[in-house]
Amino acid sequence: MTASERTGLIGPADVKAAVSRTAGRIRPVILADADPGTASPADTAGTAATADAGTAGTAGTAGTARLQLALEYMQHSGSFKARGAANLAAAHLEDGTMPAEGIVIASGGNAGLACAWAARSTRTKATVFLPETAPPFKVAKLRGYGADVRLAGQEYADALDASVRYAADAGALLSHAYDNPLIAAGAGTLAAEIIEAAPSVDTIMVAVGGGGLFSGTAAAVQGTGIRVVAVEPERCRALNAALEAAGPVDVPVDSIAADSLGARRCSQMAYELACRPEMTSVLVSDEAIVAARQTLWDHRRVVVEMGGAAALAALLCGAYVPAPDEHVVVVLCGANTDPGELVR
Repeated sequence: MTASERTGLIGPADVKAAVSRTAGRIRPVILADADPGTASPADTAGTAATADAGTAGTAGTAGTARLQLALEYMQHSGSFKARGAANLAAAHLEDGTMPAEGIVIASGGNAGLACAWAARSTRTKATVFLPETAPPFKVAKLRGYGADVRLAGQEYADALDASVRYAADAGALLSHAYDNPLIAAGAGTLAAEIIEAAPSVDTIMVAVGGGGLFSGTAAAVQGTGIRVVAVEPERCRALNAALEAAGPVDVPVDSIAADSLGARRCSQMAYELACRPEMTSVLVSDEAIVAARQTLWDHRRVVVEMGGAAALAALLCGAYVPAPDEHVVVVLCGANTDPGELVR
């Protein structure tokens, strides 16, 4: 265990260290202005909103707000998770704490893919536990990276239990899809890049499963006044429920985006960071997520997974409405999906 892993909450210094540690290992994020077609509640199958955002005006605006998309689905392994995986692997290799059995992780798919990618790039071993419900597309891609893939149970929590037992028996380094300071700080390098590329940003919108990307983003923006909007499916609301209950609690997992956002409970780290006043939690329906994903395809020919469309869904359906002149960056966080699922 590294010094960083023994700490509690992460902050800007942890993200800065991750930026240095992962330099040259990850792809810098690309920001693109959102045109009216991908920023309009009118395009989400008639979903009501409190403002007719983006139906008029110039490209990159919703009403008078400025909207940009962070194209993080173009990252190594197909999601932002590569950032945390690269940071964790680099930290343990630097400290000489990487065991011969390599890393073991439980995942709905994306964290495992990132772990396998990082292991291959550093010539270490990756064992990945997934629920039996994991999309075949992700399982095949994992095996393509050379990971030892093992299926266990029906939910992420089942795979997590199996990974813990394996780590104890085999002596592998137990990683975590989101509840690890090195993973979260690595994810925070995305927000650091957004701030550098768009210094006027007021708000960053991110999808939330267990809270790794949210935690890293919240840590990166600490002290800047930038708002972070945490977006979750209505039926996978681990962080939202934690805020309601004054602490992490188990929640049902039953959403079209559960393969990437299906954590049964959020991390304590994510909960504590979410209690800060500049943090906002919103929920979106599965129907809004499907509509947002389809809108990205129809207007930009961008294919993302359901979880990758969740943050945009909050904007399109009116769950979050920007203020006049607000500069919003919406993170499209992953694209590990079957494009054949798109209807047209």
